[in-house]
Amino acid sequence: MEKEQTGLQVYKFGGASVKDAAAILNLCRIVRDFGPQGPLLIVVSAMGKTTNALEEVFWLAYSEQDWDEKALALRQYHEQVIEIISQELSAFDTTAVKLAVDDIFYTLDAELRRLEIELEADEHYDQLVSIGEKLSAQIVSAALSGTLSSKEVIHLSAPTILRTDATWRESRVNWQETAHSTQQAINSAMEAGARIIVTEGFIGGTTDGRTTTLGREGSDYSAAIFAYCLHAESVTIWKDVPGLLNADPKIFADTVRYPEISYQETIEMAYYGASVIHPKTLKPLADRQIPLRVRSFVAPAAEGTLIHDCQHPPLAPAFIRKTGQVLLSLESKDFAFISEENLEVIFGALAQARLKINVMQNSALSFSVCLDGEPTRLAQAVAALRTQFKVQYNEGLTLFTIKNYTPGSVAQLLEGRSVLLEQRTRSTFQVVVRE
Repeated sequence: MEKEQTGLQVYKFGGASVKDAAAILNLCRIVRDFGPQGPLLIVVSAMGKTTNALEEVFWLAYSEQDWDEKALALRQYHEQVIEIISQELSAFDTTAVKLAVDDIFYTLDAELRRLEIELEADEHYDQLVSIGEKLSAQIVSAALSGTLSSKEVIHLSAPTILRTDATWRESRVNWQETAHSTQQAINSAMEAGARIIVTEGFIGGTTDGRTTTLGREGSDYSAAIFAYCLHAESVTIWKDVPGLLNADPKIFADTVRYPEISYQETIEMAYYGASVIHPKTLKPLADRQIPLRVRSFVAPAAEGTLIHDCQHPPLAPAFIRKTGQVLLSLESKDFAFISEENLEVIFGALAQARLKINVMQNSALSFSVCLDGEPTRLAQAVAALRTQFKVQYNEGLTLFTIKNYTPGSVAQLLEGRSVLLEQRTRSTFQVVVRE
């Protein structure tokens, strides 16, 4: 039996916290000045908007358009970051990290050229889009080695330790194999003298060596997976906000920080689309009673938010916004009621297309659902449903959710907005609007 990692902490740094050379150097200072004295696993996202850029390159190649210029710009962006860090850190191993980055971009180029022949979209997507995290992990681990001690820091490749199935673009974790491989790898690294281990978020790997992804924004989930498998002491997610807020400060004025909040409340906020925490992150942490802290990389000494098993008084209403929504409305073709048999067909088609239902509502003759608007998956579902139903849909909508709503918070949200669908429960108000 592998030894459990008592005292190990997990830090997760997202795209904004590694977006450029200055951000990566700030990460190094946080680890040096605020990090634990004991073992630390660092999970990193791709730098800045790299994942979006890789998606753009992928779809250009997939549609047989010119992608070389975009890929070159991405390469130059990473090379510039390496150059700036090398000027700031005398112990930064520029040669080694350049070789590692060159190798990753060689793989990207080869995969893109192979894509033009083999058009298996989702599998190729995972091999290409995962490259962003691989680049980031190489640069961050080299920068940490240059800041601290090269003997203290080691990079572990996530696809070799986080085992998943081959459900491309949203792979499912093999928890038993992941626990075994992760514990074994961390134990070996620590026995060799490493205290800080850097790995990639968002990605995993199949047993036959193919890279998989866990779904967009999945780096938080990766941190939770590793924490669960290693029985970590805590997880800290470093963000550009002072903690878990009741709304996005870029959209809503007078936001409130929650000093502490329960797993249950946070899971529900994440489910409805709160952007601070990935929806799958909380369950493995709650199962192990591992506390999650949300702290600011802009002000690392600040308190942040503690998410754990706790009781608290009523919370300030949480405002959650999801853009890019589709309102799909279905009617029976023969004026028959929307029955349980109809619902079985509808849910089956949506599940087959891997579409997530955010709100649903039905009347005697119609059924409406608000969905994340992924074009390819939506087209697949619509084609299947049109065989039995009249189908209409509106795209480009926004879904607002107020958790723990009050009459005043609802009035504030609805002012000046055109409502297409509205739904209330005892504690949650949801509305689909055209903005």
